Amino acid sequence: MIETVKMGRLRWHHIQQPVEEDFEFLRDKFHFHPLDIEDCKSVNQRPKIDSYDDYYFLILHFPNFDRQNLFIKIKEVKVFWGEDYVITIEKRPWITTQMFGEYQKAEDNDDDFEVGTSDTLLYKLLERLISESLYLLRKTGLDLELINRELFNNKPVKIIERISVTRKNIILINTIFKPQLRMFHKFETGQISGFADNMEQYWGNILDYYQKVWDMTEDYEDLIEGLSKTFDSMQTNKTNEIMKILTLISVVILPLTFITSLYGMNVSLPLETHRAAFWILMSGMAVLTLGMVLFFRRRRWM
Repeated sequence: MIETVKMGRLRWHHIQQPVEEDFEFLRDKFHFHPLDIEDCKSVNQRPKIDSYDDYYFLILHFPNFDRQNLFIKIKEVKVFWGEDYVITIEKRPWITTQMFGEYQKAEDNDDDFEVGTSDTLLYKLLERLISESLYLLRKTGLDLELINRELFNNKPVKIIERISVTRKNIILINTIFKPQLRMFHKFETGQISGFADNMEQYWGNILDYYQKVWDMTEDYEDLIEGLSKTFDSMQTNKTNEIMKILTLISVVILPLTFITSLYGMNVSLPLETHRAAFWILMSGMAVLTLGMVLFFRRRRWM
């Protein structure tokens, strides 16, 4: 379904959950390249910008949490950008749909738009999308702080799960923004000129947003690696301590087991006919155990 907001000469066409009739409309009315129409039908294309004589075609990716607010998934926005129109395509309602709804409401109320050109409209759309990404990235930073605080708690399974989920999310954010950072360098350098004048600073601002996201992602990537290594070292040290205690217990029990096994044999042994033989052996074993424990403590093995 195609909806339209009119802003003077400028038109914003928004397509949510596109069907074949929508693609035919784009093909017949705007004469877009068939390969661009095919890209609109596909899902999770690589981010890119295609330049033509009278329009640009953008595929943009942004991160978004799933319904459980646990794993990050990719949200894809496709944009046809012409001199007097912007066409956005979104498979599922998200930021673009929300922003379009705001402009629809403003049109119904006869409010003045702060948008005069397609370049300005595209800039405002990109600014809203990247701002949402920054909010999500800060939430990921809060998850890292939570992991850092709980690192010394006795809940290793929970910490391992959080580290794994956060690492997966950071890697996905990295793969989302890395190709787009190179793409938006073309705006700042003038390779993508657009249709309006004096937009270089605005495109530079978008690039700054992307650079900030990229820098934060790299910092979080280093931090999660550090936390993961710290946690692994702590678990290894804890395992070594447990193994050391178990080994010392085995060493203490070994001579006691030998004595009890020896006196359980059907052979003549010292004290076997003595009335207090049991208590003598138990006292000797207790003294032996105490002596070994004191020896281990003196050597600081336990």
